[in-house]
Amino acid sequence: RQPIRLRSSASAFELCSTTITFALFSRLHFHRLTPFSLVNSGDEALPTFETFHRRKDGSIFPVEISQRSVEWQGETSLVCISRDISARKQAESELSLSRQKYYSLIQSVNGVVWEYDLQAEQFIFVSDKAEALLGYPISDWLETPHFWRDHLYAEDAAETEAYYNAATSNQMACSLEYRMVAADGNLVWLYDISTPHFDAQGQPTTSIGIWIDVGDRKQAELQLQQLNKELLRATKLKDEFLANMSHELRTPLNSILGMTEGLKEQILGSINSRQNDALEVIERSSSHLLELINDILDVAKFESGQLELCCHPTNIEALCNSSLAFIKQPALKKNIQLKTQIPPNIPVVILDERRMRQVLLNLLSNAVKFTPQGGCITLEVRFSSSDQQDSRFLQTLHITITDTGIGIEPDNIPKLFQPFIQIDSALNRKFQGTGLGLTLAKQIVDLHGGEVNISSQLGEGSCFTIDLPCKLAEPSNPMATAPSAVFISEEVQPSSLQPVPLILLAEDNEANIAAISAYLQAKGYQLILARDGQEAIDLAQAHSPDLILMDIQMPVIDGLTAIAKIRQLSGLASTPIIALTALAMEGDRDRCLAAGGNDYLSKPVKLKQLTGLMDQLLNPPQD
Repeated sequence: RQPIRLRSSASAFELCSTTITFALFSRLHFHRLTPFSLVNSGDEALPTFETFHRRKDGSIFPVEISQRSVEWQGETSLVCISRDISARKQAESELSLSRQKYYSLIQSVNGVVWEYDLQAEQFIFVSDKAEALLGYPISDWLETPHFWRDHLYAEDAAETEAYYNAATSNQMACSLEYRMVAADGNLVWLYDISTPHFDAQGQPTTSIGIWIDVGDRKQAELQLQQLNKELLRATKLKDEFLANMSHELRTPLNSILGMTEGLKEQILGSINSRQNDALEVIERSSSHLLELINDILDVAKFESGQLELCCHPTNIEALCNSSLAFIKQPALKKNIQLKTQIPPNIPVVILDERRMRQVLLNLLSNAVKFTPQGGCITLEVRFSSSDQQDSRFLQTLHITITDTGIGIEPDNIPKLFQPFIQIDSALNRKFQGTGLGLTLAKQIVDLHGGEVNISSQLGEGSCFTIDLPCKLAEPSNPMATAPSAVFISEEVQPSSLQPVPLILLAEDNEANIAAISAYLQAKGYQLILARDGQEAIDLAQAHSPDLILMDIQMPVIDGLTAIAKIRQLSGLASTPIIALTALAMEGDRDRCLAAGGNDYLSKPVKLKQLTGLMDQLLNPPQD
């Protein structure tokens, strides 16, 4: 028997590390190898299968064996190729694991994950939760074009599609709430978050997103809206009821109090002491009822947002004295000493005088009520520096009412400002009161932007302090028609031959105003002062100044805007304007000049440099 020699191409040897080629014949002779040629028989390839081989070191590895029948020397032979597929199997294992993780992630998401082909208008992928949410089989989503669009709720369809089209064309992610019609005909609220994807040419191809069922939230919102409507209706009914009851109660009370006063003055005939005592009881009870009605109405107005302030210039000393006058008589009956500590020359402030008198009366009345015989009540007024940025709120007004009364336990202090609540039952039996006075006092102070503070020690007395940011009233000046006063240097004589330049200083910081105005007045300039941008515009139009010093950071209207508007006023297009600012940032000078300023100085300003620049602008060189 002669051995068979197997022939192979060079490429076969190059691949021998991973591919093994061998032949099986019907008659095999291995004593001697002889050359032979492989001839394709033309038959169909035989099945490919996978199995395992063992290496020399004993390790097992996967292989793929492909088969082919060939013809050789008139005999049919089988050629097999064995390939090492370890790398492919590893990749397939990792891919399978990745798919399992991806699927688990999709299943854990509280919503429906989807991918949509924007060209075909058809879903590529929809997670299983879509069927549970909307009732349609997953096959309907994947096989039916326009399925999403066709099942949008008609009222939401146009707006929803327009929004998505705009977001896609602008290559933007989007989120939107809309309704879809479920398989059972019900409407399902969806919160849709999606992101479009684009090809290399920038054309939209797909959109990937997630639907979240927000039906419960929408239902809660509808219930809340309905509840709000009911509350508004109840509030309106309450207000109408209180208004009607106020009218109905005040009418008979007016008669009761009027008749009581007439009887006490014996207009209808003489009365004895017992009758007079009875009339006093009627009068006190009627007055107490009237106070209760007024307090209830005020609380109702505050809770409904209808309590408004009517603020105007108020003399604090007069306000305090008039409030003390109301409690003077009951204080004398208890031999309570009234003291005041009011500094002279208190500035006039802007507040609601009637409401603040109501606050003081409540606090003073409580002090008298809870202070025993022979005690003392002190009313103190003082001012302190304010943290408010607005220059009009330069100080804080403090009004303190101190008594030597029964005091308040620390645990009971938070209860003081709750409506209709007295501290405890013992006080309810001993002291009269509606439980609304302090509530109203705090609400009124809150409306003014202030606060009420309390300190108290049981058995020694209490101290109530009102801290109120003050808006100072402008000083009256009958000679000026503009909103602020005109400062004229005393060194300038009316008979001077040289005209005195009029300077508009627009500045909101009081320290800067004092420093600059004093220096410029000493240099012989006339000054007018504006404390905000709008006031600067108004004064510039009213007085036509020779030069304007404009601070950039101004309330109401900023300095740059004010400069631009002043430039539009008739006759002020060429008025020199120097911008002053504490910013001193890159580009500030350019912005000031672009707005219409002639020059720019950063703070702190050297006043000599300022006046030098002013002289240059006021007296330009003649050609």
